[in-house]
Formats: sequence, structure tokens, C-alpha cells
Amino acid sequence: MLVDPDGRNAVTVEDPALPPDNTAVPANPAATRPPAIARAAAGRSVPATIASLRKRGQLDAATAAQYRKDWSSSVGVAAGLSGTARSEMQAVLANARMFAADKVLTASRLPAVMLTVTRNRSWWAGGSSLSSGNRVRFRDSEIIWQYYAGQGIQIQWLGTFGRANALWSYKGKDDELSALLAEARSLAANRAGGIAFEYLFFFDGGRPPWVSGLAQGTGLSAFSRGAARLKDPALFEDAHDALGIFRTAPPRGVRLKSPPGVHYLQYSYARDQQIGNGFVQSLNGLHDLALFGNDDDAWKLLTEGERHLRSELGSFDTGAWSRYEHAGSRPGPESTLDYHKLFGQFLHGFCDRLTKDRELAGAKAAQAAAGDEPSPSTDAKGRSPLAGKIDPQRYCSAADRFDSYLTTAPRVSARGKALRAKARGTVKVWLNKIANVTITVSQNGRQLASRGGLFGRGSYDVAVKPRSGGKLTVTVVATDLAGNRKQQTTALTVR
Repeated sequence: MLVDPDGRNAVTVEDPALPPDNTAVPANPAATRPPAIARAAAGRSVPATIASLRKRGQLDAATAAQYRKDWSSSVGVAAGLSGTARSEMQAVLANARMFAADKVLTASRLPAVMLTVTRNRSWWAGGSSLSSGNRVRFRDSEIIWQYYAGQGIQIQWLGTFGRANALWSYKGKDDELSALLAEARSLAANRAGGIAFEYLFFFDGGRPPWVSGLAQGTGLSAFSRGAARLKDPALFEDAHDALGIFRTAPPRGVRLKSPPGVHYLQYSYARDQQIGNGFVQSLNGLHDLALFGNDDDAWKLLTEGERHLRSELGSFDTGAWSRYEHAGSRPGPESTLDYHKLFGQFLHGFCDRLTKDRELAGAKAAQAAAGDEPSPSTDAKGRSPLAGKIDPQRYCSAADRFDSYLTTAPRVSARGKALRAKARGTVKVWLNKIANVTITVSQNGRQLASRGGLFGRGSYDVAVKPRSGGKLTVTVVATDLAGNRKQQTTALTVR
């Protein structure tokens, strides 16, 4: 949705540079508003924080005055709203008050916090409505916003950087790309010894401000590609400064050490939630900075992460579908359809990057054997980018397998346990992938039991009481998330 800066004239538009919704953080933030409001009321206020930063010389007089004016206006507008608009605006103000009370409303964080306050003021005063997950862009800006019910509209960094990468791929969009990256950089906060693109709202149990390895990795790609396209070394410096969260343990960063290497978390507040698709995308971003920027630190972080991914990739692959996450040795849930596709997309991206590295390494070796100077386009430091050291095949194969699961029907089997006439027994049905399932048990044409729903990979029991000896007929219809259907009928013996 595209809207004027004052929140009016909102129109639904198709933006070809905006990634599909499945690349954005899901719209289900935790509803933890009352504790946040109560805590914020007891601490330092937002105006007091602005005054303190001004007194310490961290804000200039004009900026401090504008922030105070924006805050006062936003509080006044919120008081005059009603219904959903009022509650959403109050939630945004409560988050800002909480940051002030917690003494984390720093000079570097203020631009994003105050922009969030004023954009919400414009949107909710403008009178337009939204459905949870809707995305918004204001006509004077390149930043993507997303509506999170109960949290107002919030900067959606993953969508913003996805748009930047799309603008880079289209070519001829350099002005928009340059403006987007400049605006994004102005909203980055100092964190973990560098800069970070923070999320400023409660989400799935996470307390703001938090960061995402997935979003920041996508940002590394955007800044690195943009620096090369726009011939702007300062953008490489910005990307390098954004490495801090990959060097730092949670909750300030996303670095989770393991015996084989390092896992980069999707959410800095969830160290036990190791999500596959986000981890791979963080490596794609580190790769792009290492390649385009000849950045040794990015290369080191990439190789540490790749060693870990190599060891854990199998835990995300059930042989029939992908798992969304795992926690240590405990397998997590299977991916939704969108996340399964996204996981495969990111793996294909990693495969393609590593394959090109190997090709460039071969070209460098051929040039050296012929006594030729290496091409500057292959390596600005006189070496092959990444030297082709990471074998791409395991990631290419995994990406292809994930693709194949989209066209493969589920497998099911049924067996009986203690099936005796006029006695309670059990029919056990096994399913190899997440699917919508209907199980029907009948005898002599009469239905004895049934069970249905969205079932994950595993075994499921149906209690039955056969009327007589002979045969039970078990019919299982399973349709996976991609629409592949399997129907199987099994005859079981009743004693």
C-alpha cells in the first residue's frame, strides 16, 4: 500500500521490487502490552530522555526541539483517536516509553523510534485501516512498513532489504537503490560494536529492541551489491560495520557458538530457536560482503557459519520435507509451505554463490598457468574471491531435494495393534510428511472410527472396537501442503 506522508490517499499498488509476503517476519507478535505500559510509566519519560541527550551534546538543539514537538503532537493525536487506531497508537507510544524507562533510548536509536511514532501518528490519524501483515510505503520514503496487530505499523527490515536487492537486480533503478540504502543507514542503531537494523516491537515472546540474522544478512547483500553498483565505498564500510551482531552472542547479537562452528540466530532473543532458512540467508549476506567488498572479516564469519551449517543441514531435512527449526538435538516442526519454499530458495542462492566462487577459482588458476595477470573483475586483491574453498555440492543437492519434495506425494502406512472382535484395539497410521489427513476405519461397509486434521510427520493412533472377526478397512487420504495427494486403503486382520 502506498500512502502520502500525512497518512492520506492510501492506495493498493503492485510493487514488483517488493518481495512476496513469505520473506517477511510473520505477523503474530506477542501481546505483552500491559506490563510494558506499567513499567514505562514508572521510569524516565521520552521528553526527559531527549533533554538529557541534548544536555550531553548527543543531540543538536534543532533535532531535540523537533523530537519534543513530534512526541507532544503524537501523544495529543493518540488521545483523540478511538477504537483500533487509538489502541495501536498507544501501543507504539508505550514501546517508546519503555525504551526511555529502560535507558535504551539512545541517540542512535532515536531516529528509528521517533520515525515509528510519527509514521503511526500519520497513518492512524489518516483514517485508513489495515489487516495484520499488510505492508505500507510512504511516498516520500523507500522504507517498507508492516502492520503487526497490537503493535502498529513497524519498519520491516527484511522487506526493505529485499526490495533493495530487487532494485539492484532490475538495473536502471540506481537512484531508488541509493536513496533506500541512505535512508536505511540513517535509521541504524549502534549495537554490538557496530550498527544494527533493529526491530522495535514485541514479537513472539521477544522484547524490543531485537535484531535478526536473517534481516541483517539480507541487508549485507543489499549494501554490498549497492556499493559495487553505485561505486560508493562508503556503503562497503556500512556493510562492514553491520558485522557486529555476527560477532556477538545473544541477546545483543546472533552468534551462537558450537563445536563445529557458529550458528547465526534468526532472532537475537531466542537462542534455543535455530531456524534453518534464516541461517542460510545470513551466510548469503556474509558471502556477498566477502566477495564484493573483499572483506576478510566477512569471509571468516562465513566460514565459521558454513562449518556449522555443514554439520546441521541434515537435521533440517526429513527426507520428505524441511524442518523449520531445531533446538539442540530436539527436532523442530516441519516448515509451512512458504517457509519450505523460502528455505529452498536460500539454499539455491548459497549453491549458486559457491559454484561461481569455484568457477572463478578455476579461472584464476588458468590465468596463473598461462602467465597472465588476474582479471581485476575476479579479484581486487589479486586472489580468487573466496578461493573456491567451500564445496557447493551438498548445498546444491539439498536445494534440489527440497524442490523435489514439492512434487512428491506423501507416503502412508497402516497397521493394527490388538485387533480382536468386540475388544478395544488400535489402528496405527504412519505419515512421512506434514499433510492434511483423513483416516477412516470401517468393517463390512460400516464406519467404526475416523480421525482427521493437519498432521506432521509421525505416527497416529485411532481407537477402534471391531464388531466381529475378519477384516478392517483403513482408508487414509493425505494431501501435503503443496497439494500432492495420496490415498491408500489397507486391510487389517481382526481375530
